[in-house]
Amino acid sequence: MAHTCRGTITLATVHIEVGDTCHFVLTSGGRSYHLKAYSEGECQRWVSALQQAKANATQMMPHSDDSGDEGALAQPDRALIQGALKTLASKLEDLSTCNELIGKHGAALQRSLSELEDLRAPTDGADKLKSVNERATLLRITSNAMINACQDFVDLAEAHSRRWQRALQYEREQRHHLEETIEQLAKQHNSLERAWRESPSTHDKGAEGTLEGESSEENEDIEFFDAMEDSPAFITVPDGSGSYLRRGRRRRIPDKPNYSLNLWSIMKNCIGKELSKIPMPVNFNEPLSMLQRLTEDLEYSELLDRAARCDSSLEQMCLVAAFSVSSYSTTVHRTGKPFNPLLGETYELDRVEEYGYRSICEQISHHPPAAAHHVISQRGWTLWQEITIDSKFRGKYISIMPLGHIHLKFHTSGNHYVWSKVTSTVHNIIVGKLWIDQSGDIIIMNHRNKDKCHLKFSPYSYFSRDVPRKVTGVVMDGEACTHYILSGTWDDKMESAKIIESSHGCGGSEGKQKTVYQTLPPKLMWKKYPLPENAENMHYFSSLALTLNEPEDGVAPTDSRFRPDQRLMEAGLWDEANAEKQRLEERQRLERRKREAQANLALEEGKTHYQPLWFEKRTDTETGESSYVYKGGYWEAKDRQDWSHCPAIF
Repeated sequence: MAHTCRGTITLATVHIEVGDTCHFVLTSGGRSYHLKAYSEGECQRWVSALQQAKANATQMMPHSDDSGDEGALAQPDRALIQGALKTLASKLEDLSTCNELIGKHGAALQRSLSELEDLRAPTDGADKLKSVNERATLLRITSNAMINACQDFVDLAEAHSRRWQRALQYEREQRHHLEETIEQLAKQHNSLERAWRESPSTHDKGAEGTLEGESSEENEDIEFFDAMEDSPAFITVPDGSGSYLRRGRRRRIPDKPNYSLNLWSIMKNCIGKELSKIPMPVNFNEPLSMLQRLTEDLEYSELLDRAARCDSSLEQMCLVAAFSVSSYSTTVHRTGKPFNPLLGETYELDRVEEYGYRSICEQISHHPPAAAHHVISQRGWTLWQEITIDSKFRGKYISIMPLGHIHLKFHTSGNHYVWSKVTSTVHNIIVGKLWIDQSGDIIIMNHRNKDKCHLKFSPYSYFSRDVPRKVTGVVMDGEACTHYILSGTWDDKMESAKIIESSHGCGGSEGKQKTVYQTLPPKLMWKKYPLPENAENMHYFSSLALTLNEPEDGVAPTDSRFRPDQRLMEAGLWDEANAEKQRLEERQRLERRKREAQANLALEEGKTHYQPLWFEKRTDTETGESSYVYKGGYWEAKDRQDWSHCPAIF
């Protein structure tokens, strides 16, 4: 419970004091309970049980994750250290109590043994033997409690020691990085100042005269240093999410304007139609294209970097499952519709310097809308997918069903994972506040060794007692033996727990037996990054999403960054964006009619229809699936800056 009830005491902070004649006292927060048992054996059993419960309550108290392979720890504050010291002091009190009890019961056992030796009458033997046996049992129970308390103390001390060591190491690294950053800034500053002094002709003469008159004497004693010849062109500084942002990557976009719109006037004639065929104004959009939303799935690419380093294919499957769930975390507040890309539109994301990967997307079909995506990482993995979006407006809600499969292959092991996406539903289209839900099942299959993961996204229900946005799953090997239990929510975090034992429990529904799993403590695999400041006024974009539409030099002329209506919408000029959107859609309709006429002519001549520029249709040898995959050439064309074969789509 988040709070206490009257008449209760907290076991995690309780002090247990054992008195004479089967009497013991529990004290916590100024409240004391005086308890008495019928016999010494019963008293000791109660004390042992309470000490065990206290240890369990202490372990269940909220504390930072100690898995060891997550990101760097946050700086421990005074309260955390005091809490750890208080817990250790409590464990020491337990040890002291057990020590007193061992001394007391040991002395009593010694007395009973002495009395047994001094026996004269044989009739007294049975009573004395019973007394010795009882006191020996008490000593054994107390000794076990002492051993458990010692183990708890050692475990707790080691855990806090590891946590503080990691915190100290993190602070050392941060300090070292900060020193390097400051040193680099100082060198760049000196270099700029030196360059300014050596080329005064580029400055205004009046300003030059003023500066010369005011500071000529002061500057005589200043010593200038040359900057390093191979100094980096940018400096990386850690942001709050634990990732690194390159200087120059933007952290905000213009605030979203507040436009009112009569939704019913647009929607009343659209029920039952495909969403891609409804002429929607940009008021319902967000300033990103569907290609950029596909690329945004890579926000937690470090999960795949970690998976590439796994020796166990089952542990690797757990991280792949966490990655498949993480792509939905950005959608919890994102009810805006992404722009439907024009045919032939592309989007590239080159993050080799920061995260080791390069991504390229292309719109390969307009009706139905379909996109092909290819990512290659220098950190040991390749991902590709062909996704077709099928969507329906149902009056109160819109359903978006992504069709197609996502492929992921690790270079070292050759493990080839395939899965598909679940259905997204946007509720309260006509009345109320828009909210989004994810529901359905994801089956992840490793085609190399037939490992399988089954993830279930539970749909929201007003009457359900489950946590909203719940995701559960199991990881099985090729023989259908379950090894891991996965649990969490698609908007926050995912955990995995290794199964150590399984048994059949009582009968479930329809007479089926339920399997009961005993697991190790769950381990955190993925945790959502916090949203940037002022995100509610920037379409709830994540740190990565804010940079996706940032203008970049050297990209293809078909790149989504050049799309004019999307650019105008991002700038807050929605009326101009709507006019530009109508122009582009009308131009695309004309191009489509021209293409259909050419296709009919080509059909008569035996030629094929429209072919994407960077992708081609192939059949996968492992899965037997036919889909569009990257045929190469984009990055080479970018290096040459040869875009002569790109169509003018904007």
